[in-house]
Amino acid sequence: MPWKSLDDMDLRGKRVLTRVDINVPVEDGRVTDTTRIDRIVPTVKDILEAGGTPVLLAHFGRPKGEPDPSMSLRQIVPALQEALGHKVIFASDCVGPAAHEVVDGLHEGEVALLENTRFHAEEEKNDRHFAEQLARNGDVYCNDAFSAAHRAHASTEALAHLLPACAGRLMAEELSALDAALGTPRRPVVAVVGGAKVSTKLDLLANLVTRVDTLVIGGGMANTFLASQGYDVGKSLCEHDLTGTAKEIGEKAVEAGCTILLPRDVVVAREFKAGADSEVVKVEDVPADAMILDAGPDSVAHISQVLEEAKTLVWNGPLGAFEIAPFDAATNAAAQKAAELTLTAGLTSVAGGGDTVAALNKAGVAPDFTYVSTAGGAFLEWMEGKDLPGVAALG
Repeated sequence: MPWKSLDDMDLRGKRVLTRVDINVPVEDGRVTDTTRIDRIVPTVKDILEAGGTPVLLAHFGRPKGEPDPSMSLRQIVPALQEALGHKVIFASDCVGPAAHEVVDGLHEGEVALLENTRFHAEEEKNDRHFAEQLARNGDVYCNDAFSAAHRAHASTEALAHLLPACAGRLMAEELSALDAALGTPRRPVVAVVGGAKVSTKLDLLANLVTRVDTLVIGGGMANTFLASQGYDVGKSLCEHDLTGTAKEIGEKAVEAGCTILLPRDVVVAREFKAGADSEVVKVEDVPADAMILDAGPDSVAHISQVLEEAKTLVWNGPLGAFEIAPFDAATNAAAQKAAELTLTAGLTSVAGGGDTVAALNKAGVAPDFTYVSTAGGAFLEWMEGKDLPGVAALG
């Protein structure tokens, strides 16, 4: 890997300007999910143990380049202090006198959190002068926010060119997991891609068919692929205008030696609600007045067979309408199979993006996967084969 880690840096006596993602849900001034805060703890503690002084940089919400009290990072301080077991000193700005006063007054062993970087319009413009103002608050730059790495912003890209730069523990863990999944994977490689629409994942599908051995397509997007092969999908969610594109992706897969796996049987219902009457039918027998809402048991058995032969799995998106039973059955069963193989057969399983984390949590298997990324947009852009500015800048 071309990037440096914390272990490659001399941090003793240095102010370590650390870009983190603590863009967490808040209700009535209280953090309701501390997952993102918990995941930066190893980086902050390792900086402290190495004799450095962490100065945390982060965004929160979309304040449109102006201060907005409802999006102040001040409200994150109590949860941050609890997670770190350490006092956090807050600065009411991320640049200028307010930031300098806090940072210049720090002593070894103290932690500072600077105010929302997006309170300045220059942040999202990747303005170099603004980045220089940020750099005034540190001696070393550490990026631990992979989830923001797909944005070329001042605190994620320009700043990395102004100070000695490295990846934090979470960033390094994420990059190592992703490299194991698609960079230098053990083969065969299987990708599971689900979700509602083909249109949102065209770049993803086009990239994956050139990188994996088998591509399992589920969810609503599978309906579009089935329609492209002449199947009647009834009243199912289907982008009929993209059936030609689905055919092109199929042709590209054949050229690349990638097998596309579509449902063999499906679960259909006349209405989408919990406990709705449903039945399992073959894909060629979908009733004209029904909707496909999940993959069927034969399809799951086929997926499981493919997973048993795989060495690496990349997962993005559910196989059906997993939010409502009984249409969560295929996602749950396939996820549980992947988790079992990860624990017993050495399968490298990496998952992430949007509904994926929720689906794996619902199936009760997220802790059993090799790595589950919480970095929605960045994870997807990486799967699409795009360069991530925040990662490239560390090279």
